[in-house]
Parts: sequence; C-alpha cells; structure tokens
Amino acid sequence: GINAEYGTSMDGSRKVNSLNDELLRSMASGKVFKDNKNRINSLDFHSSGEFCVTSSDDDSIHVYNVNEASCSRLVHSKKYGVDLVTYTHHVNAVIAASRSPLDDTIRYLSLHDNKYLQYFVGHRDRVVSLAMSPLSDTFLSGSLDDTVRMWDLRTPSCVAILKKKGRPAVAFDPKGLVFAVATAGNQIKMFDCRSFSGGPFTNFTVHHDHFVEWTGMKFSPDGNLLLLSSNENVVFLLDSFRGQNLFRFSTYLNQNGSNLEASFTPDGQYVMSGSEDGTVHFWSASTGQEQAVLHGHGGPVGVARWNPKKVMMASGCLNLSFWIPRY
Repeated sequence: GINAEYGTSMDGSRKVNSLNDELLRSMASGKVFKDNKNRINSLDFHSSGEFCVTSSDDDSIHVYNVNEASCSRLVHSKKYGVDLVTYTHHVNAVIAASRSPLDDTIRYLSLHDNKYLQYFVGHRDRVVSLAMSPLSDTFLSGSLDDTVRMWDLRTPSCVAILKKKGRPAVAFDPKGLVFAVATAGNQIKMFDCRSFSGGPFTNFTVHHDHFVEWTGMKFSPDGNLLLLSSNENVVFLLDSFRGQNLFRFSTYLNQNGSNLEASFTPDGQYVMSGSEDGTVHFWSASTGQEQAVLHGHGGPVGVARWNPKKVMMASGCLNLSFWIPRY
C-alpha cells in the first residue's frame, strides 16, 4: 500500500543536496492526512527532519512522525486559536502566535505534556511573522502594531523593540548573525544581531511597479539569497548582500490576497510555493525558470516545505500531503 511505498522511500539513502528537475517532477503524494476541519495556516519541520508540526484555523496543532507517516500528537488551542507554529531547538517545544482578536500573546508550548512554558506579552495587534534564531534561544516577532520585537525563550519580557511601519516579515540568516525585516514601501532592512540598537547596517528597496504587502521572508540555506512572499501574484528573489532583485516568480495563482508561503529547498537550488489552484510550483533559484508543478490538492495550498534532511516534502490546504519521489 501507500504506507509501504512511503516507508521504502524514507530509507535515507538519497541525499537532500542532490535534487534535480526530474526528481521534482516525479514527486507524488505518498500520504494524505485529513485531520483538519479548516485550512492549515502554518507548517514547520524540526531541524532533524524527523517531525513535522502544523497549525490550523480550526484551532489545532498536529505533530507528525515523518518516518512512520503518522500523526503522533494533537493539541487544541480553542481559546486563542493558533498560527505561525515554529519549532524551537527542542523537538517537543514550539512557539506559536494567537489568532484571537482579543489576544496578541506569543506562546511557548511543550508538545510533550501540552503545557505553556512561557507567555510573551507586549504586542498590541496580531502577530504576523515569527522567526527562531538558528543559533540561540532568541526569536523575532513582527506584528500589525508596527513593531518588531526580539525575545529570549527564557524570559517573558522582550529584549528589544524596533518600530516599523506596515505589515512586517522577519527572518534570521542561517548563521544566526544577521536578521532582516521587510516593511512598508517595499523596504528591507538588515541588522546585526549583536549590535542592532544602532539601526540597520543596510537598506534595500524591492523594485516593483507598486508597493506590496509582505506575507513572508526567508534566507537561502547559504545566506546569499532572500526570498519574499507577498499577498499578490508575485514572489521576489533578491541577492541578500547587494539587495539586487534577481527574479520575480508569478506563474502560480494568488488572486484573492491569500497568504501563500514560499520557501527554499534545503540545497538552495529551488524556490517552492503553493498556489490558490491546489498546485505546488518549483522555480530554479539560479535561472528563475519554472521547473516543476505538482498537482494533488483540492484547495489553495498555503504552506509547502521541503524536509531539511530527507527527500520528501509536505504541503497543506485543508489536508496535509507528504510527497515522495515516484522512483
């Protein structure tokens, strides 16, 4: 059956740094999970590649065991809703934002026993971006209250506040030494993690014929590229050192202002994004050409991520799909 095939494809013999166009085009849905009653709004893999966590508009968090292709845990967050679920360095701990209009707290949750380890209070409007440092217990949050805040998992009060106009997106570079903030007016500001109080060390403008609203931002695995998702039919790829606009990807569908997350494959060769028509698209990060389109979802695909350690990926609409190569 599907699970047996899924299991053999998870043998780990393939290397995640040797992806190619043919392999991408061969990706097929090996397992579909129908655990949610509403759309999946965020998805993250633990750095080990062994576990995947999702949050949904139905106020639930699900944890999946990747090797077994099974749901290993369900956590409800009925009171506050849940969004932007993000792994900390510990496999059983996540941070997550609220979806309740009455609550803008970020929560640090132990998945092991469903206990809140810390509450991070301070934002005065919805948190729309979260990023965990790859180096330390520091994380960033961006909110519609025109601030970006820096926090430490060990203390409830924020370490720093940056005032920024518009809907922000935040990201750490892979070494955890630099962070970027995307703000209104198509502006990107780069900060040194050790001396950000002096302001950004560089500013870029993303050149486009009008201002867009950012829905996400990611550095490439080597730190050289910066990927920006918007609420329109365009994803931008920039040189993260010079700020040069390299490519715009727009062969997917986003006509309703959907929050569709774009991300890199772990080898940095490809950019991937879901689409409102239920497809997942791959573009070459070096040529800008579309290389593969995967079909299989029945609704808009808001989240699509490649496993950091394995030749498999996950994507979510209302259902979650685990994809593996056909051969």
